[in-house]
Amino acid sequence: MSADVEHLLRVEAPQVLGALTRRFGHFDVAEDAVQEALLAASRAWPVDGVPDDPRSWLIRVGYRRMVDLLRSEQARRRREREAGAADQAMWEPARRPSPPRETDDGLTLLMLCCHPVLSPASQVALTLRAVGGLTTAEIAHAYGTTENTMGTRISRAKQRLAGAGARFTPPDDADRGSRLAAVTQVLYLIFNEGYTASAGEELARVDLTHEAIRLTRMLHASLPGDAEVTGLLALMLLTESRRAARVRGADELVPLDEQDRTLWDAALIHEGTELIDGVWNRHEVGPYQLQAAIAAVHAAAASPERTDWPQIAVLYLWLERLTPTAPVRLSRVVAVARAYGPGRGLALLDDLNRRHRLDRDPLTRRRERAVRAHLLQMTGETAGAAALYREAAALTDNQVEQRYLLDRADRLG
Repeated sequence: MSADVEHLLRVEAPQVLGALTRRFGHFDVAEDAVQEALLAASRAWPVDGVPDDPRSWLIRVGYRRMVDLLRSEQARRRREREAGAADQAMWEPARRPSPPRETDDGLTLLMLCCHPVLSPASQVALTLRAVGGLTTAEIAHAYGTTENTMGTRISRAKQRLAGAGARFTPPDDADRGSRLAAVTQVLYLIFNEGYTASAGEELARVDLTHEAIRLTRMLHASLPGDAEVTGLLALMLLTESRRAARVRGADELVPLDEQDRTLWDAALIHEGTELIDGVWNRHEVGPYQLQAAIAAVHAAAASPERTDWPQIAVLYLWLERLTPTAPVRLSRVVAVARAYGPGRGLALLDDLNRRHRLDRDPLTRRRERAVRAHLLQMTGETAGAAALYREAAALTDNQVEQRYLLDRADRLG
């Protein structure tokens, strides 16, 4: 299957799912029907060609499968009457009523997949399956688990939605803010897992970063005036711009200061910088905007020496006040050390460990050792640095990252 056909299927998937869910009112059944329609298209279109109206083609195939699935349930007769009422409109796309202008199927699907009854892991899996159009096998591979395990997780997520009475409707004003926060968090998690995979032989999972960016573009198109959504998209683009320079050869990790900046994607940097500049002067600044601003400062530096580390340190302090998490605190340590010297960085790290235990937090315990090792190396304490690099390597399942840390340790003796 060509990349163009694959992209078209992923773009159309949420719209087809929205059409079927809106007609029949059964998200879980509609999602299965859409997956089968996508599979049928992936087999037919490379041979027969893409139809003139691909969305209608997918809706018709999904509709047939939807009817079959509904007929197998106990409430067959009632549901068949509902399906029959929708039959004419489904088979004649020109007569099919469009959703109201303020309704966006992609946004509504994202909100549904990030329903508060679901765990973050289930929200991620269901978003990738229902909105991203990824197969269960693809999602399982990306997250280092088996297809059966991921299939069970997705199935349970759909059951929980059904049990909670979740409907394919936009959330009301009271619920919208929290649901949007969940959506942006899920997209952020997908991007982060793709940018540095938690396990495996590859540093990154490009399929996940690309999917996170595609879905965030869709969200931004639905909510162009939302500054935090804009900030999230800018952050992803600016971070992704460095991907080609992060690995040397097949599997050698290259830290930021050693990257060949001519390999950075100038188009992504330009787009991301314009996005964050466009919302930066608004009254309220959120965490994604701040992270995008930090990425933009890095992108603006022609060389590592010209990076404005004092400005980055201030931005991280601001970010820490908004989101006082262990990863943000540890990033501020790095910025302070680069701006004012390793001694200041180590003193801050010691203070944060006393108050917040970054060295024991699951989100930072590996990186805390790597950061401390680097700062000790800068001060000349090579033996202590080497030992900490090895400790950090033992705490990661990403083989590229592990080799990099062990290599740093071996160079110090």
